[in-house]
Amino acid sequence: MKLLKNILQFLFFLSIGSVILYLVYQHQNTAFMADCALRGVPDSECSLVGKLLNDFKSVRFGWIGLVFVAFLISNISRTFKWLMLLQPMGYRPSFINGFLANLVCYFANLGLPRMGEVARGGVLTKYENIPLEKAMGTIVVDRAVDMMCLLLVFGLALLFESEKLLGFIAENRGEGGTTGINWKWAALLLLLALMSIVWFFRKRLMRTVFFQKIAKILLGFWEGIMTVRQLDRPGIFIFHSLNIWVMFFLMTWLGFQAFGPTEHLGLRAALTVFVFGTLGFVIPSPGGMGTFHALVITALTLFYGVRGDDAFSAANIIFFTVQIGFNSILGIIALILLPIVNKKTMPQTRAVQQEMAP
Repeated sequence: MKLLKNILQFLFFLSIGSVILYLVYQHQNTAFMADCALRGVPDSECSLVGKLLNDFKSVRFGWIGLVFVAFLISNISRTFKWLMLLQPMGYRPSFINGFLANLVCYFANLGLPRMGEVARGGVLTKYENIPLEKAMGTIVVDRAVDMMCLLLVFGLALLFESEKLLGFIAENRGEGGTTGINWKWAALLLLLALMSIVWFFRKRLMRTVFFQKIAKILLGFWEGIMTVRQLDRPGIFIFHSLNIWVMFFLMTWLGFQAFGPTEHLGLRAALTVFVFGTLGFVIPSPGGMGTFHALVITALTLFYGVRGDDAFSAANIIFFTVQIGFNSILGIIALILLPIVNKKTMPQTRAVQQEMAP
């Protein structure tokens, strides 16, 4: 029954990503065919799929190699960050097991969104004898810190590209419009009104199941952030936390350099596209399929004047090299290596962990 449920969940999320990706393709293909007609190119010679395949052939794989290096560095930092969270509880798992567990995490997320976190904790439970609930607890803290870093990245994007981002919002919301109301003040007044309603009805709201769950999540998030202060070297922890996101950002910029139509884009453009692409991973679809494409194409075409068909190719190059290529290959390698590297050390490691565990 559980296997059937997992299969149905996988098919459901896969269908979401597939439908979105198909709609993105249809939209870009229609525009591409219209452009071919304007240039007098026969329909038989005008294929978006054909262009995509040719664009893949034109990729500068030296830059893709640098993307791979940045990906590995980000995982090294994530491993150190995770191991630091386990140390206060008396657990000192090997670096190689933590590193391979992270690779398994990314690979599992290609199947079911968020399944990777469970798989990640399960690896340490199996090979390091760390209770699953404690491993998962540190992963929650890890993700809470990630959320803080993500908010920081959003803030930087607004700071450096505020003219483009706020201009886009104003244009689509009709700043001023026919009513003469400034949308910024309208948003502020709406926020204050909502805060006032929540405050005056807080006692009644807190008795509802929904708000109790929200309060529990926020409390857990805050407690997770505060545990960082208890670490022996919080500065090193913060460094690794920030380095993960610096490497993620560099992966986007390096990916731009690998493809001719995007090689002219600078670091600011990479930051904006990175933010949009990251939002694509928040929506539940396998590895961000479809949602990542849609948002990356939106950012490239609206803000930086990249042609729709070139933006479609750029999104696919980044997605299929990193999300599918790197994560699949390294995830499979990790699954093969884990029992090999732990074949001789696992019994001894478990004995030591049982003595150290509180």
